[in-house]
Amino acid sequence: MSIKIEEVANKKKKLRKFIHFPASIHKEHNTWVPPIYMDEWSLFNPKKNKAFLYSDVIMLLAYKNGKLAGRIMGLINYKYNEIHNENHGRFAFMDCINDQEVAHSMISYVENWATKKGMSKLIGPLAFSDKDPQGFLIEGYEHLAILDTACNHPYMVELIKNEGFIKKVDLNDYLLKVDGKVPDMYQMIYNRLMKNSKYEIIEFKKKKELKPFIVPVLELMNNTYEKIYGYVPLTKAEMKELARRYIPILDPDFLKVIMMDNKVVSFVIGIPDPAKGLKKSKGYLFPFGIFHIFRAIKKSKHLVLLLGAVDKEHRDKGVDALMAVKTFESAIQRNMKSIESHLILETNTKMNAEVLRANGEIIKKFRIFQKDL
Repeated sequence: MSIKIEEVANKKKKLRKFIHFPASIHKEHNTWVPPIYMDEWSLFNPKKNKAFLYSDVIMLLAYKNGKLAGRIMGLINYKYNEIHNENHGRFAFMDCINDQEVAHSMISYVENWATKKGMSKLIGPLAFSDKDPQGFLIEGYEHLAILDTACNHPYMVELIKNEGFIKKVDLNDYLLKVDGKVPDMYQMIYNRLMKNSKYEIIEFKKKKELKPFIVPVLELMNNTYEKIYGYVPLTKAEMKELARRYIPILDPDFLKVIMMDNKVVSFVIGIPDPAKGLKKSKGYLFPFGIFHIFRAIKKSKHLVLLLGAVDKEHRDKGVDALMAVKTFESAIQRNMKSIESHLILETNTKMNAEVLRANGEIIKKFRIFQKDL
């Protein structure tokens, strides 16, 4: 049996195969949700994705007996390595058929590439930053995937383990029930804090109201996420690109900002789950996909939290409870039935404890693996 590895390089035809390959192995996978392909073309385009300016990237296609059988990206994020004094390469966007020979050919190619670049360890799945899908799903395969998270067959975990990779860190995804009442623990803190508080809670009704807050919110994220594993501070250009991607699908009801002395000190962003619309659109916005996505957002009873942060100086002061109360109130008003937390690092003990106190239940776990080179 013959395995052939090809580099995508700047070949548009090969990049198209790289982007669309996952659909072929997930066509019978009910919980898989396609990406928005327009965004994928931007993500893998060095002229549009500013992360290429500080990263070294290789994208590969694997063929078995002449048939496309897998894809993988190798990546070195020099900016992250410098900030964290690391010498690590990464692998990401790894998909393949259930075949150890194919998996071995792809991952060993990336290992050799990273070794030649002077890297001492290979980490993954982890792409440019933690804003890209990260980790392999290891628990919760029965649940529908949410925006910008991995969705893989269970065999991918076994394939990577068989290549000598071990656990680096896990990430938890929680589900919280919305039963028509704000959790008592949040309401109590909210009532106490707002009696004599200088905090101002900003809520929105129209998307145009969001624009003045985009940069302050993302600057706060830069300041508060600096020690979160996998996070790379955003440049102004990257902030604009992130805003471009998400503002069209954001629902103003589920963006909350807290200010003090005209400064953003906390925020949370959620979105009614667009997954069913993405599945129906098959990842294409046009000609009709965008209508499927917006219809799904409008009808969804499941809220997905995308981002949130609290300024370091305002932690442990109940600010998170203010955001939680307002988020629950909006969810109740919109007749939401559940809230999904998105991914929380297992090492973030404070955040995990907070969600558990609100009766959150872990429904999915993702694992980032590592291997010494």
